[in-house]
Amino acid sequence: MNGHGITAVTGLRVGHYTDRQNATGCTVVMCEDGAVGGVDVRGSAPGTRETDLLAPTAMIDSVHAVLLTGGSAFGLAAATGVASYLEDKGVGIQFGGAIIPIVPAAVLFDLGLVSASVRPGPAEARLACAAASSGFVTEGSVGAGTGATAAKLLGRHRCVKGGIGTASLDLGDGLVVGAIVAVNAVGGVVDPDTAEIVAGPLADDGVTMFDSVSLITDPGFVEARPGTGENTTIGVVATNADLSKAQANKLASVAHDGLALAVRPAHLMSDGDTLFALATRKRRGEVSMNRLCAAAAVCVSRAVVRGIQQATGIGGVKSVSELTEPEIEIEPET
Repeated sequence: MNGHGITAVTGLRVGHYTDRQNATGCTVVMCEDGAVGGVDVRGSAPGTRETDLLAPTAMIDSVHAVLLTGGSAFGLAAATGVASYLEDKGVGIQFGGAIIPIVPAAVLFDLGLVSASVRPGPAEARLACAAASSGFVTEGSVGAGTGATAAKLLGRHRCVKGGIGTASLDLGDGLVVGAIVAVNAVGGVVDPDTAEIVAGPLADDGVTMFDSVSLITDPGFVEARPGTGENTTIGVVATNADLSKAQANKLASVAHDGLALAVRPAHLMSDGDTLFALATRKRRGEVSMNRLCAAAAVCVSRAVVRGIQQATGIGGVKSVSELTEPEIEIEPET
């Protein structure tokens, strides 16, 4: 079902830079032949670059890479490395006598899990570009998911390890949809295919996971502080269909339905949730936007679940696979 993940979409390559020692990294989704781009920012604490260029009314209609990175606002500098890497290869738009690669980017907050002073920069992003492949995509605590954490309603000391995941769907007749998501959410994670809780805030025993929605809606819930802005789930949904910019933006918008299916609750004030969309146009001909929208939501939700399931512990934060005989409590302790 996962296949090659997002790289099942013809025209895309994915590369990671991973710094486990400092719990940070970045992931690049490369589309050197150019792809139609869209974006939708739903979270209230985003960190982004070049999102305005993706509006249907903007003049630029080709994207050459999307960068997902740790490092909070500092990590946006890493996009310069992607741009310079592509410039060296002659990839970009011709403008004013120069070659200008279009590289939108989004960041998540991973500072302080191990280090608050080490962040991905241009050199690290170039390494991610050099590692990019159209084959198997490594998931879990790698790339932009290296320092990601999830289920932080009771604070970071009771969270579980987040990560990056990917998934794809073959809709037949050569039409493919894929997604890659770095999960760094306040909320927990639920598998929408099974309704099982995949990640939730840990109880005092360090094993039992609470249901985040039941927790936050309980009358006695006290919100953890600090924590504002120390989150954000970011990702890319892609297809090989021939879409317009308006359609690509619609795809990015509906992809957030997949985020909300798996991350519960999603799009909170302390999240900066941002999803990009790419259409490589390798598969020509008419397509059903209804089918693409439905597939985008499914791929995003499955990528979120895989990001949690494939993660490994870092900085004292355990992954769900490292919990001993985990149990689920639907209601918070009183």
